[in-house]
Amino acid sequence: KDECEHLLALSNRVVMLTQIDRGELELHKEEIALKPLLQDQAGKFQLKTAKNIDFRIDCEQNCTVYADAFCLHGVLSNLIDNAIKYSGGEVRVILSAERTASDTVVKVRDNGIGIPLREQQKIFDRFERVSSGSRKTGASGFGLGLNYVMQVMKAHGGLVSVESTEGSYSEFTLHFPL
Repeated sequence: KDECEHLLALSNRVVMLTQIDRGELELHKEEIALKPLLQDQAGKFQLKTAKNIDFRIDCEQNCTVYADAFCLHGVLSNLIDNAIKYSGGEVRVILSAERTASDTVVKVRDNGIGIPLREQQKIFDRFERVSSGSRKTGASGFGLGLNYVMQVMKAHGGLVSVESTEGSYSEFTLHFPL
């Protein structure tokens, strides 16, 4: 069942990337409460992952974002899945969100293997993967996930960035305009 859900999510990403490429993606934005969403995502990954995961959620109860719910779920799911996939046996994931004067900022931080500085920009290219990541963790993938995240953020008028130290952590930051 998990593998079927994974393949369905992957095919949905490919379809959405195609829609973005063609300029046909239609976003259905709404105000979304972030704390319950982050709690839901953490709960789902706790249930479906064999690794022991310590989730921490740092988000005010009234923090919201104006976004397409389906796309936001896909973006968060991808980032959390990567955080778990590219980590060792003891996984710590911090999900945080805050509203600033100019945007809503959502972060996914892990204690995983990190990303070498020289590869941090290319990971957002389609079909790109950090070569050392799969060797260290045995993680598989097609290199579509982070490109999907970047394209969805652009479609929202926002952006995604990464900060990482190899062997220590990665933190992905999403900026959604108000």
